[in-house]
Amino acid sequence: MHFRTEKCLSDEAFVKLQKRYRNILTRGKKELPVIPSKSSRKRSKLAKSDAYNLWKRLKIHEAAVLLFAKDPHVSFTNNRAERDLRMAKVEQKVSGCFRVSEYAHAYCRISSYLQSMANKGYNPLVAIQIALAREAHKILWDE
Repeated sequence: MHFRTEKCLSDEAFVKLQKRYRNILTRGKKELPVIPSKSSRKRSKLAKSDAYNLWKRLKIHEAAVLLFAKDPHVSFTNNRAERDLRMAKVEQKVSGCFRVSEYAHAYCRISSYLQSMANKGYNPLVAIQIALAREAHKILWDE
């Protein structure tokens, strides 16, 4: 895993990175498959390739893509967020759905609590014992 030594890129380094990013997008555009011209008889929207759609999103959202280089609090990837949501999605797939919205809400609250405690180094069983003893607020909010 790579850790930063500086808080964020210097303005000069960021401009260099931005130029490189734009250069890659320009070269990538040349590699995109040709989009067939729209026939005059069809009224439907012209389908574009996945590669084109990705290229367009990367071009439109350049600032968001490069934000990690300017703001040290922004993660390079969203893997942690995806991992946090994965178990709820697995639960939904296994059981088909949450039968009642209150159960879904409770599941999210419990898993969020357990994840927060795990991030603080607590074993899930210890975290449950702390919650049942009504002591969780002391750990989570009184730092």
